[in-house]
Amino acid sequence: MSDFKYSLLLLFFPLFLLAQKPEGRKIKISGTIIEKTTKQPLEYATITFTNTKNPKIIGGGITNNKGEFDIALSPGNYSAKAEFISFKPFVIAAKDYQENTSLGVISLDEDFTQLKAVEVRAQTTSIDIKLDKKVYSVGQDLMVKGGTVSDVLDNIPSVSVDADGTVNLRGNSNVRILIDGKPSNSVNITEALRQIPADAIDKVEVVTNPSARYDAEGGGGILNIILKRGKNQGINGSVIVSAGSPENTGASGNFNIKSKESNFFGSLGYNKSNSPGNTKIDQTNYDSAGNFVSYIEERRNNDRAREGFNTNFGIELYLDKTSSWTNALSIRKNKGGNPEDVFYSIYSNNPFELRQRYNDLYRSSQDIEYTTNFIKKFKRDGHKFTIDGAFSVNRDNETSNIYGNGILPTPRFISSEKTSNNQKQSRNLIQSDYVLPFKKNSQLELGFRGSYLTLRSDYNVAEDRTNSGIFTDNPLFTNNFEYKENINAAYVQLGTKIKKFSILGGLRFEDSNIEINQLATADYNTKKYNNFFPSLFLTYEISETTNISLNYSRRINRPRDRFINPFSSYSSNTSLFLGNPDLDPALSDAYDLGFLKKWKKLTLNTSLYVNHTTDSFQFIAKERGDEIDGIPVIIRTPFNLATDNKFGFEFTLNYTPFKWWRLNGNFNYFSNKTDGSYTYTKINGAIETVDFYFNSSTWFTRLTSKITLPYKIDFQTNGTYNAEQKTAQGRNKANASMNLGLSKDVLKDKGTIAFNVSDVFNSRKRLTEQNTPTVNSDSQMQWRERQITLSFTYRFNKAKNEREKQPKRSDDGGEEY
Repeated sequence: MSDFKYSLLLLFFPLFLLAQKPEGRKIKISGTIIEKTTKQPLEYATITFTNTKNPKIIGGGITNNKGEFDIALSPGNYSAKAEFISFKPFVIAAKDYQENTSLGVISLDEDFTQLKAVEVRAQTTSIDIKLDKKVYSVGQDLMVKGGTVSDVLDNIPSVSVDADGTVNLRGNSNVRILIDGKPSNSVNITEALRQIPADAIDKVEVVTNPSARYDAEGGGGILNIILKRGKNQGINGSVIVSAGSPENTGASGNFNIKSKESNFFGSLGYNKSNSPGNTKIDQTNYDSAGNFVSYIEERRNNDRAREGFNTNFGIELYLDKTSSWTNALSIRKNKGGNPEDVFYSIYSNNPFELRQRYNDLYRSSQDIEYTTNFIKKFKRDGHKFTIDGAFSVNRDNETSNIYGNGILPTPRFISSEKTSNNQKQSRNLIQSDYVLPFKKNSQLELGFRGSYLTLRSDYNVAEDRTNSGIFTDNPLFTNNFEYKENINAAYVQLGTKIKKFSILGGLRFEDSNIEINQLATADYNTKKYNNFFPSLFLTYEISETTNISLNYSRRINRPRDRFINPFSSYSSNTSLFLGNPDLDPALSDAYDLGFLKKWKKLTLNTSLYVNHTTDSFQFIAKERGDEIDGIPVIIRTPFNLATDNKFGFEFTLNYTPFKWWRLNGNFNYFSNKTDGSYTYTKINGAIETVDFYFNSSTWFTRLTSKITLPYKIDFQTNGTYNAEQKTAQGRNKANASMNLGLSKDVLKDKGTIAFNVSDVFNSRKRLTEQNTPTVNSDSQMQWRERQITLSFTYRFNKAKNEREKQPKRSDDGGEEY
């Protein structure tokens, strides 16, 4: 019996039994179902009784935690079948039952064919290749227990997360990240990903070349994070507690109560962590003639502390057999500090100097989101109409006190500064989709989407340069910034399959109305533009286990928040990041040639891809032209480059050499060719032009191994290597890192103890070199040091093999956005 049929039996048995009407005399048929090899009882095994004259199930039941069943039936002639996932069914021949009968002990043999499939799906990350996306079921990934969404993404093939939290898809950081099919309501998506616990994730959709039905945002593709929502009948759920070093404590729980009419679901979580990090910068400064001016060693120590609370609850109402309505509310609160201690060792023609700069930063945020979803299904399979809405508000407040002092050769006061950044973002989203199947293997899709976002940021920097205790606003870093984005989109998509050939073509239209207002300086800008985004996906099935595909789509990358806000951060007065309000969106044409081949123990998925981008975003580091206490001020800002061409090749291997050993490998090679230049006027009036024409190539690879040991112990490791990459003004150096995890099932498989180490060798760092005509800089940044975590999971009313598996939602979990 397939897993799906088993799940249906498990789901509907209680309803079936409740629906039976008493008809005359009843007899009891009892027995025990065990595993043949270990003699252990099988809880949640099913036994069904069928009328010999009519192949209809007359009755049945599910075993208790001792493997026992006790079924009440009317006297009659029945055949019986005992079943359990990953075991061969046991059939009891037809027999006339007139009195209470004991069937004794029924032993089930393992079905190794089914067992292998169940293990791959339920206990490790698996891949499901679809026409326009790949779906990775997170499963029981040992290396992310007690971790966050960022940790999960960094373990998925084709995806990598930089040391500072930037997510890359096949080496491209222009990635659109969705949560349950919708944009995150957080102002800072990097921080949002670090606040959602890993155990809340069901699966991740990796859409490297999205079709017209998807939002056109994201030149590098889309990552859609699907959160868990219980779907099992009755009351069930799980509780997870974790602790780690450096401090990483947390507790979370999720549950659902499902009946014939509704499904009430919810989750609650708390976490507290401390993530120490460090940065080292060695910088040599020259004058315009190339003469040595100074050498500065900058050393930063961070101590990122975070405390967060999150909850999500909702109800899915089954209005009738064809309609459902879901409403949910999620709340997330976080607070924490990031005290940063910076020491500068300055070597120059003057006496040696040692300075200290201390930044005591505090941040708090609050997200509230309400979502609603209505689904109407029609008689024809796949024929449906959906309406979705999401309404959210986010507040993110940040303050810091910055102190600068000279230590050597004599103690002295340098500066004292206070900064504040109060942000509020509201997002309203409405969407409607209609899917109409027609003829055989053909369907038409139509949809509308409206996304309306408003972001306000009040940023202020006040300074005390005389140690008087009186702070004066710095007009260069004080701004009231407002960003409004209204996007209306419509799409049409047609798909069909003719024998072994599939085609999916679509066209999306998006009308964009953008306002970028700097209220403090009365600088108002409006950008209105509209674009068509075609897509075409061709797939040919060479055989049942082999197919080849050719895909094309057009994408857009709109600059937001940090990229366009001139003042969004101020942790150093000599090394500044400034947004560029004049940035235009970048447009990309993406081509992808894919090949998929499955063998008995091996699955190979390869892809050859090309991305051509106009007005792509690049970053330039330039001298502002002044100094602060003898240190040159360097600013880093984005701008629109003429063109950027990316060519790449990747392959993913899933190999199971033995039942107890699984391997997953991913390799990605890509090269970049940029063409363009940047010209700016220095503070002294000189014109500086930087040529951004260059070719660079790099590659990264990841290998994951999971071994099932005796005594129900699993051991998992992975290693990642990022090769060196050239940039327009320097290079990113090579880097390697490794994670490992162990787990053991306890309490009759209702509990799991997991132990993992993130960054075993403490080597995961961003290593960069940057060169300008007057500054050479070598930096090393480690966002989080090695992390050790121990967690315990307890599941209630969940069978062992069902514990990590989430049945498909009736609304596809938002994955159809």
